[in-house]
Amino acid sequence: MKNLIFSGIQPTGSLHLGNYLGAIKQWTKLQHEHESIFCIVDYHAITVAYDPKKLPGRISDVALDLLACGIDPSKSTLFVQSQVPEHTELGWIFNTLTPIAELERMTQYKDKSKQHKENINAGLFTYPVLQAADVLLYKANLIPVGEDQVQHVELMRVIAKKFNKTFGKLFPEPKPLLTEQARVMSLADPAKKMSKSLGEKHYIALADSDEVIKKKVRSAVTATSHGDTSPGVENLFAILEALGGEALVKELKAQHKKGSLQYSELKDVVANTIISHLSPIRERRAELEKERERVGEILIEGAKTAQKIARDTMEEVRKKIGVR
Repeated sequence: MKNLIFSGIQPTGSLHLGNYLGAIKQWTKLQHEHESIFCIVDYHAITVAYDPKKLPGRISDVALDLLACGIDPSKSTLFVQSQVPEHTELGWIFNTLTPIAELERMTQYKDKSKQHKENINAGLFTYPVLQAADVLLYKANLIPVGEDQVQHVELMRVIAKKFNKTFGKLFPEPKPLLTEQARVMSLADPAKKMSKSLGEKHYIALADSDEVIKKKVRSAVTATSHGDTSPGVENLFAILEALGGEALVKELKAQHKKGSLQYSELKDVVANTIISHLSPIRERRAELEKERERVGEILIEGAKTAQKIARDTMEEVRKKIGVR
């Protein structure tokens, strides 16, 4: 059976280094190895407080970043979730099959509930059900994820199995395809995952200038009170390694073990490596900025391609569950 990959990303505005190394770098490789569908999941983004006037711009920014990073519309399908209404239709049907106890176990729900105490809504709770619909709508069988998302893939398998048992075989039970890179942590608080929600000093945006990148990396937390290798230093090593600097990391780690490595030197090496890697992406993004209409056309074409598959799947679903 030919593998079909599906993955989604929320439109939080311009993407950061953690998004790139944790997911997008792998997507650009996987699109040449498997049939691939990539989705900007805007309905997932509205489970937390947001400005509806800014959301269209955020969607556009993510699309620009994805294309600049190397997502190729001739090799994969790229579209916006809300352009294919079958996602929410299948999500509702899956809601009727998903045990509440399964959703209560989700660690991301627990984490997000703590972060957004003023807006703990039903969408935040059933987020993984819509995520299952996103994937199973296209009968995808491989999901590129980090360790923190494996629990959601397990739920997709539970939902697929329950649907198949209740109504007859239709959906594959998708498997997680673990991404190769370690999680990129915050520069200012290496105990937390790199995230824009933490504030400017915590992340490096793909669109950041050379000067901003140098400033952020130079201010990265490195010291500990114990004198051991700190999580902040490990994070810098991990970033360097993820950007192809394995030999350099080996050399710097050896220096660090001897006590001869200056953190200022490590930070400069990391900053320069990030700059050399992100500069071509920034240049491609600047070119795409001049062709925003073309970017819109790519998303529309992607939605048309996705909807052909989605409509066929929903025809099968409706027949099996006895509606229409």
